[in-house]
Amino acid sequence: MDYKTILDEGEGILHLVPNWVPRASYLPGRRLKLHPKDIYAMKTIRGGINTRWLASPIKADNGPLAPPDEGMSYVVFGNSDKYQKVLFKDVVSDLGAACIGSVLWDKYHRWPVLAKLFDFKGSLPHHLHLMPEHAALVGGEMKPEGYYFPWQMNTYQGDFPFTYFGLEPGTTREDIRHCLEIWDQGDNHILDLTRAYRLELGTGWVLPAGVLHAPGSLVTYEPQWASDVQAVFQSVVNNTPLDWGAVIKDVPKEKHHDLDYLVSLLNWEINISPDFKQKYFRKPIPVNSIEEMKELGYFESWVSYGSPFFAAKELTILPGREATIRDSGPYGFVLMQGHGSMGRWPLETPTIIRFGQYTYDEYFVSFDAAREGVTICNPSISEPIVMLKHFGPNLDSPAMASF
Repeated sequence: MDYKTILDEGEGILHLVPNWVPRASYLPGRRLKLHPKDIYAMKTIRGGINTRWLASPIKADNGPLAPPDEGMSYVVFGNSDKYQKVLFKDVVSDLGAACIGSVLWDKYHRWPVLAKLFDFKGSLPHHLHLMPEHAALVGGEMKPEGYYFPWQMNTYQGDFPFTYFGLEPGTTREDIRHCLEIWDQGDNHILDLTRAYRLELGTGWVLPAGVLHAPGSLVTYEPQWASDVQAVFQSVVNNTPLDWGAVIKDVPKEKHHDLDYLVSLLNWEINISPDFKQKYFRKPIPVNSIEEMKELGYFESWVSYGSPFFAAKELTILPGREATIRDSGPYGFVLMQGHGSMGRWPLETPTIIRFGQYTYDEYFVSFDAAREGVTICNPSISEPIVMLKHFGPNLDSPAMASF
């Protein structure tokens, strides 16, 4: 298959298919615009669909019942009479630098990030994602991530719009070890050792690997490293006990009952940091002068920044305006609001999506197209176009300053 023709005919832009992922242990919040009849399209044994993965090159680690391509994005091409699709990962692998630029390709030989929209009715368990040294032992990679809480998808905030982050200063390793020792006795009380932060719409957080967190019930846009490794440290979540397998999913077999090793998964200094919020909370930062941007018909902010691994922006095209937007590297994006066009492509924010339906709300903009600029037209007289854009590592960007 000629992937270069697909990219060229798309003017350097790839049209992506909605990519739905269930998580069996957690009730969906039903705010991802998926049709109510399709929440359990993958059958109740797999759980409700509560996540949409965006420009994803990796498989979701969802157990033996998951199909081999679950979590992997597809590029759709052709016309409505005969659509075809191919894995996004394969397109990037074939085109290399022509798709993602020489810096990313030469260093990673793949698109190394993805983004998600996750939507849970309640909170997730207090868990962490592995640091590089621990992930390597199970053939995986670290997983730093970020969060942003978009207004458009959170008119209802779910059962628990708070997130627990890290541990209270003064917590000891012995405290955490004890929580693991009493895992089978019911609630292991690890939440007694942490603090919850009320989630604020239109803001976000960034989180290094190795930090405990229990995401709350807001629909969350999550740029992250392309990995799916974790360890759960909370034994009862939303009144449901969890199996020990949740702790050791990504732990070498010989370490399954080594409590000291499990405690070593924590980045201890960051977990007990007394100024955690000051370091990792993120308010949007305009990318340029607000007045100058609005004069040109748009407004754009960094909404995830301060990580060397990924970044994200929120772009608004004002009603009745057209703007050419240039970026220093490739990106995936998903629409939050509005309708219009981007070059030859329609932009349509759907009201409701049937499982398996193709939409026009998600695309990937290649390196050359991003640098040359994409022209976005908003014909509405009242409604803005709003999109969220996630980027991989890009040393030219000030948003990539390290933690």
